Amino acid sequence: MGDEETGSAEPQTWHHGLVATWWAEFNDDFRPHEVPYFERHVERDGEPALDVACGSGRLLIPCLRDGLDVDGCDVSADMIEHCRAKAAREGLTPTLFVQPMYELRPPRRYRTIFVCGAFGLGSTREQDAVALRSFHELLEPGGTLLVDVEVPYADARQWGYWIADGRRALPEGLPPPRERRLASDGAEYTLRGRVVDLDPLEQRVTLLMHAERWRDGALDAAEDRTLTINLYFRNELQLMLERAGFADVRVEGDHNDLPATPDDEFLVFVARKAS
Repeated sequence: MGDEETGSAEPQTWHHGLVATWWAEFNDDFRPHEVPYFERHVERDGEPALDVACGSGRLLIPCLRDGLDVDGCDVSADMIEHCRAKAAREGLTPTLFVQPMYELRPPRRYRTIFVCGAFGLGSTREQDAVALRSFHELLEPGGTLLVDVEVPYADARQWGYWIADGRRALPEGLPPPRERRLASDGAEYTLRGRVVDLDPLEQRVTLLMHAERWRDGALDAAEDRTLTINLYFRNELQLMLERAGFADVRVEGDHNDLPATPDDEFLVFVARKAS
């Protein structure tokens, strides 16, 4: 078995190539309630704003469409190009740049920074801590950072791999083929994912995504890409934010402006920089 079967020691991200194309084509309607939530915060907490790990613009483009001053960055050049093309089709010209969140060098400072569905992806815990310190530095005094995470116990199947008996079933086999979906380029795409490793000591899961592109009924291209995710519980991430310098940190439920509860599968950390 190679790294793709056992889990690589090096952090990796899968948002490139065919996977990036699938994400850009078919992911805009994923968790639609997140868009108004982050828009409300930008309107309330102030502009300009930065969408960190903006991907192909699922949140960024609606913000721009509604007249908000928001920049975007992502670790994947492929995703940024998809975002730029989608924005151009609507007559929008956002400021976009390719950088991982732990090496941010944006063109300006911000009143609001938000990270949706991307914190801990393809990074080490040390890099995540650096990213939080960078966010604090890049915010204007009194500015707001929003970071959401899916709690480790949200996925019942994956939660079973935290115990030794459960991990003996890893790596998972590739699930059966899914129905192909027609994209704007005339090709059809499929995407299948599986868990290949979970390290409870490091609190990190490794997933593998298999993407295929079909043209005229024939397989045209196929790629396997790996993603590592650092898994965070509430107290750890709250302490990391406080150590990064944030003076006021509150934890909300699933993009609902309410205090978090044990039943929330997503948590949003709302952290403010001192004025």
